[in-house]
Amino acid sequence: MAPRRLLPLIPPLLSCLVAACGGSDHHDVYNDAPKVIIDSDFNTMGDDGQLFAMTSQLMGQGKVNLLGLCVVTGNDWLLQEEADALKAVERMGVQNRVGVYAGANYPLQYDVASIRAQQAANPNGYFGAWMRPEPTDASQLTAPPDGFAQSTKLQAEAAADFMIDTIKRYPNQVTIIEVGPPTNLATAVKKAPEIVPLIKQIVYMGGAMNVPGNANAVGELNWWFDPVAVRTLLQTTIPQRVIPLDVTNTVPLTESVYNQIVNPPTGQTAVTKVYAVENANAFASHTDIYDTLTMPYFLDPTYATETQSAYLDIDTTPGENQGHVRVYPDAPAPGASPLKITYVTKYDNARFFNLYVNLLTSPVPVKFQ
Repeated sequence: MAPRRLLPLIPPLLSCLVAACGGSDHHDVYNDAPKVIIDSDFNTMGDDGQLFAMTSQLMGQGKVNLLGLCVVTGNDWLLQEEADALKAVERMGVQNRVGVYAGANYPLQYDVASIRAQQAANPNGYFGAWMRPEPTDASQLTAPPDGFAQSTKLQAEAAADFMIDTIKRYPNQVTIIEVGPPTNLATAVKKAPEIVPLIKQIVYMGGAMNVPGNANAVGELNWWFDPVAVRTLLQTTIPQRVIPLDVTNTVPLTESVYNQIVNPPTGQTAVTKVYAVENANAFASHTDIYDTLTMPYFLDPTYATETQSAYLDIDTTPGENQGHVRVYPDAPAPGASPLKITYVTKYDNARFFNLYVNLLTSPVPVKFQ
């Protein structure tokens, strides 16, 4: 595992030369596609890893332009997520096109004593990184099933600074696919508030609107982990859309879908092999599809068959109400979002799983148009 802050694998000039290797008239189709940054509490081939693999294939098809992959502590600690993300870009063969940017290792605000109390009160809750010791060096990391990255290194720029620079470079063009605690984006907004009107939109997986939480009794992990960051963003005028826990609870990974991915008729790939290891028996433990739902919805909002809009707020107080989303259908209460935010209430499962299986069983490395 490389140190956490290293120079980019390919300097900007060399990156340009690599991108132009087909000749002076070479132009990848994805350059003109909708621009996104994925901000993720990354995992190898759980929901975040699946989202990245699918997005890489969509990039190859010219349907999306992934400008960068940012990582933030959430599902795991940052150091582990960095290692998983670096391997992921190598696995997909996009390491010369998509940089990995390290972000926040801790939430904007947290109370460890309160977190431990919540864990004790909710023994079946999912508290992500707080459920395991924080690694302090590479020797304590767990390698992905196909090993650590061989040559890909972290980009030198921190995630929040990368967001600021990229949003300013492409004003009103960049969507943030926010599938982890939004600490990185909230940090960017606090550091450079002038980017707020320049962000095209945020698409989240996060929050629990009208269902119990999966961390404490009321909080969904991504939003529970850093509710101050969530509230910071909700209170802006950035257009925002949310796929909450209410919906992900209704999109289960079945044995049939699992088998279609791990035993594809076209033959196994690096992705399907890792998927088989990382998701073995996931269907037996009633695993649902979470962050993976965001990209199809971003590209085609009709994947959401029902939506609602409301003013949203979130409880930032440490304790059993941490992460509780307050929904105001008609008028905002003090502190709530100044604009109505659309959230998905029903998803087209059959259509999604057709895309899911297709993209996760596509050839690897990614073939670009």
